[in-house]
Amino acid sequence: MACWRHLFSVITPTYNRAHTLERVYRSLQEQSFQDFEWVIVDDGSTDTTRTLVQGWQQQASFPIRYVWQPNQHKKTAFNNGVRHAQGEWLVAIDSDDELDPNALYHMAGVWEQIPPAQRARTVAITGLCARPDGRVVGDMYPLDVMDVSSLDMTFRYHVRGEKFGCLRTDVLRQFPFPEDIPGFVPESLVWRAIARAGYLTRFVNQVFRVYHDEAGSLSSEGRAADSGRHALGLWLLAHDTVAYCLGWFRYQPLSFFAAAIRYTRFSLHLRAQRVARPAGRRLNRWSSRLLVASMWPAGAALYARDRLRAATARIKRPVAT
Repeated sequence: MACWRHLFSVITPTYNRAHTLERVYRSLQEQSFQDFEWVIVDDGSTDTTRTLVQGWQQQASFPIRYVWQPNQHKKTAFNNGVRHAQGEWLVAIDSDDELDPNALYHMAGVWEQIPPAQRARTVAITGLCARPDGRVVGDMYPLDVMDVSSLDMTFRYHVRGEKFGCLRTDVLRQFPFPEDIPGFVPESLVWRAIARAGYLTRFVNQVFRVYHDEAGSLSSEGRAADSGRHALGLWLLAHDTVAYCLGWFRYQPLSFFAAAIRYTRFSLHLRAQRVARPAGRRLNRWSSRLLVASMWPAGAALYARDRLRAATARIKRPVAT
């Protein structure tokens, strides 16, 4: 069993975000619970990030470790942070967000409330996000405390919106983000794989994170779902839904029809871009193949719309003189 130096490792992947990183630093300075370290994984920044962090290392009340890597991708930076983490629990916060002042204190308290016999199956403690004005982002949970898998929370209880919490470092090391897949990879792929392995999450209706939605952050990757820019990552998520999650179909069939549409839509984008789909991801179940086939016309229609919009945007783009 690993010997942890801290209860929490706060991980922040960052790239050229020196102008917002101080927001994270201030929120960590204000934490009422101080048994944590801050691991900053710099994904090849060319701004003043290194100098800024070196100054904080001299004055912070908590240890700060700076890990630099050549520019690769957020998923690689996250994996790197997990490898360097010396905390039992990992809290991943973006370089432009902040923690509620009592976030770590409440997370530690929730962990203490979980019965010892249940802790081996508990992989995460997940709460809510709020905007700077205090409004909760997305849905609240049906009950104030729930011990279910992340797949149940998504499909059975229909909870939507940005959520936030901590995850066990030892389990995350067993489920790294796939670095062999280029570009954007949805985080949901990792959380779903962990859920299918039998792990539960304790969900609580408590705000842990103050959410700032700013352009240019690493977490904003993949939000352009109306184009083929992130076709591979979006196809992977659709494939995961129709191939491995059909056990939840009865709770939310419309979500599965939508995933089948996206499967075809982004598959066609990949074909047009001459990008090969990752090996070993065939639809082996007849139910999955039938679902995708029934939604093929809708997926093809959305793909055609994407191409038309892209062509129209190119025509309207001003010509440089």
